[in-house]
Amino acid sequence: MAGNYEDIVIKQGTDVAIEIELINDDGSAKDLTSHSVSAKMKRRYADSADDPNTQAFNAVVTTPPEDGIITLSLTNTETDTLNTRGRYVYDVELSYTDSDDNTIITRVLEGQIEVSPSVTK
Repeated sequence: MAGNYEDIVIKQGTDVAIEIELINDDGSAKDLTSHSVSAKMKRRYADSADDPNTQAFNAVVTTPPEDGIITLSLTNTETDTLNTRGRYVYDVELSYTDSDDNTIITRVLEGQIEVSPSVTK
């Protein structure tokens, strides 16, 4: 993954899995042990979490966590309901609890999503 910004195209009505590999500055895989991940897409940054155009990804740290891989996914039912007019914005956040019991949240990726309309339904 180069940089922290990437545009994505999602095909409406299909199952989607996006794999993100996180690496350290020295090129080694980031150890994601004890980390959790969340990701969401919205039509606009200011939209509320309960806006009908807001969609949370199923976001998981892939096993083994030492490989530094996150997988985001949506089912074909979820992508079928996405609005194909305009673009979405999204971000992916990684969180963990440090030794002082503080939750540390880092945005690891963000960008725009275009939904490619389906002809066959």
